[in-house]
Amino acid sequence: MNAQQLEQMRNGKGFIAALDQSGGSTPKALKLYGVEESAYASQEEMFDLVHQMRARIIESPVFKKDRILGVILFEMTMNREVAGLGSAEYLWRNKGIVPFLKIDNGLSEQENGVQLMKPIPELAARLESAKKHEVFGTKMRSVIKLANVAGIEACVDQQFEIGQIVLAAGLVPILEPEVDINSSEKSEAEEILKASLLKHLDSLDVSQSVMLKLTLPDKEGFYSDLVSHPRVLRIVALSGGYSREKANSILTKNPSLIASFSRALTEGLGVKQTDVQFNELLNSSIQSIYEASIT
Repeated sequence: MNAQQLEQMRNGKGFIAALDQSGGSTPKALKLYGVEESAYASQEEMFDLVHQMRARIIESPVFKKDRILGVILFEMTMNREVAGLGSAEYLWRNKGIVPFLKIDNGLSEQENGVQLMKPIPELAARLESAKKHEVFGTKMRSVIKLANVAGIEACVDQQFEIGQIVLAAGLVPILEPEVDINSSEKSEAEEILKASLLKHLDSLDVSQSVMLKLTLPDKEGFYSDLVSHPRVLRIVALSGGYSREKANSILTKNPSLIASFSRALTEGLGVKQTDVQFNELLNSSIQSIYEASIT
């Protein structure tokens, strides 16, 4: 594990940019960027276009380590290049920004009010590849729809089970049991989730640290006891479909949580914008999310 990366993630001021949309969410991300589905004829062309969008963001002069601590990458992005270097290597060597890799294969069908992760048969190879690319940690997402105790427990069990494999490989896992912001039982689900997370964190070895990526909670300061847990390196918040303005507003009411936004970060960016327009909007977006993250 890179000690400099660890120190940055533990004590740095800023947030994590999530640039890890995968197969199912890529068409939507491109459409928001102004690229219609008619612009590409194959999945390969689609991923070429989304990589161009991500590279434009990463290479922007306003995308810097003074406000951005880390970036979560999709595997295909990690395996591609930015300015002649591997994407992860470019982020760390040229920008001083810590790279993470999304390792899950998407979601299974809903059962007991949750969507667990699909099996990850490529996990060992994916982790070895991540280490070769100077990646610090990983991220994996499951989704909680209802306040179902058995479902939420299964969700957290799975997150920590795979998290242990990531830790054994020498990487730091970001565990992401997302609570759907549209759930009619969101507050109740968050109560059950927090209790399960605390129980699982208490079972970790004293040498182990994980990160958590959680939905912005309904109650202000709700995750403060998770933030202070000795096994938690950092807690980052997902925007979950909230607008940037609303996500930032909720984030400011939750001290010690920092952003890990995807759609809220890229909101308003467009393929037809000039570099000046693009960088000005990206700069203001980064600044607003940064300020909400250090409040």
